[in-house]
Amino acid sequence: MNWLNAEAFTAFGQQIKWADMIGNTIGLIALALGWRRSVLTWPAQFLAGVILFAAFATSHLAGSAGKQVVVMLVAAWGWWQWTRGRRTAQDGSLAVRFATWRERALMAGAAVLGTLAVAGLFTLFPKLSWDPWPDAYIFVGTLVAMYAQARGMVEFWFAWLLVDLVGVPLNFANGFAFSGFVYVIYGALVLWGLRDWWLRSRTDAPTLEGAGA
Repeated sequence: MNWLNAEAFTAFGQQIKWADMIGNTIGLIALALGWRRSVLTWPAQFLAGVILFAAFATSHLAGSAGKQVVVMLVAAWGWWQWTRGRRTAQDGSLAVRFATWRERALMAGAAVLGTLAVAGLFTLFPKLSWDPWPDAYIFVGTLVAMYAQARGMVEFWFAWLLVDLVGVPLNFANGFAFSGFVYVIYGALVLWGLRDWWLRSRTDAPTLEGAGA
């Protein structure tokens, strides 16, 4: 699997790696599927995690590989949420909603505490991350966004916007140019998806199917 870390091509003076290109392209597709409220968003996110895990593992980057394992677990959980316990609108599609103030407070608190804890771990073990604080922020923010997406919350998009604000400059600064370009496209998709889910939340009249989502 070492080919994943090989150079695919060079663009604007930046070396683009196969893993960086393939994993993030699939991640971009997953985000677009999330905007469409397609359950395929989850296997796409899982596959992106598998590719990036393989790339990091073969490069002996245990910390980065470990983060992808967590992302894959959350993707599997989200997949289960949308297929077995989802709330549906009258047209049969996934029903979306705004989180309650309590849910927002819990997610914000989890994001702050999680970032502090993960950054502390990265600081104690420098080999786990090349840039502890922003890396921890992006990792925890991604998990919060995926959680909100699995629960059908419009706040999922806001969480991705906050991740984007740090993700774009961090990836360019650390040589992952393709990730940086993809994060810019993420930003455009997030704004588009936010508008769609926002309007959708005002028109959905959900009914429960099985367990609550």
